[in-house]
Amino acid sequence: MRVIIEPDYAALSKWAAKYVADRIVTFNPTEDKPFVLGCPTGSSPIGLYKELIEMNKQGIISFRNVITFNMDEYVNLPEDHPESYHSFMWNNFFSHIDIKPENVHILNGNAPDLIAECDNYERLISEAGGIDLFLGGIGPDGHIAFNEPGSSLSSRTRIKTLTTDTIHANSRFFNGDLNLVPKQALTVGIGTIMDAKEVLLVCSGHNKARALKHCIDGDISHKWTSSMLQMHPHAIVVCDEAACDELTVGTYKYYLDKERGNL
Repeated sequence: MRVIIEPDYAALSKWAAKYVADRIVTFNPTEDKPFVLGCPTGSSPIGLYKELIEMNKQGIISFRNVITFNMDEYVNLPEDHPESYHSFMWNNFFSHIDIKPENVHILNGNAPDLIAECDNYERLISEAGGIDLFLGGIGPDGHIAFNEPGSSLSSRTRIKTLTTDTIHANSRFFNGDLNLVPKQALTVGIGTIMDAKEVLLVCSGHNKARALKHCIDGDISHKWTSSMLQMHPHAIVVCDEAACDELTVGTYKYYLDKERGNL
């Protein structure tokens, strides 16, 4: 696992965006050979998306031959609801870049058969050639996508019932009303994420410090599902100083020295 430590959220967002752009440009995608990008929602990737939007406007990068697959979506929340992940992605990213709408894939939480929807999503990813680069964030409890504590580390795309902690955390997007927060979601699994050729996580803030510690410096455990990325051959975590608050001095210095070329 590679760990990049940046001073703050703005710096980590710039680093992550440049990495994504460099990977796509180097891949040189075409209509017959598109680049497949996995996308997250939440507050963590907003800075990254803003940087990519600006790069797209400047002509540094194009998304015309990029196919995207989102990590998750709420169940029984209309797609046009302001808090749906469909709305989030179009408002914060897709509407501002030159991506083709038919190349955007987001789970349908209103599908008549949710199990079939999840199975079909896995099939579509496979038919696209797999995910070249899966972006993600880390929740305060160490979850990635909606793979919350207790999730199988070999899980695939499926229906998940959200934990009380997640419902409380997400209530801030629903006027603080717990009754308005969806109780279930569709999510890619840890196994789905691990199949990606590369995974890049962004992690910012002191409230993510405990999760970062378990992710990069703890035991691999279903209690901290992002810790499974220690087993991925090409995983990168980009974090800021505040998120490093619970790392040991030795771990912190190790990753800094490694990026400086001292190790």
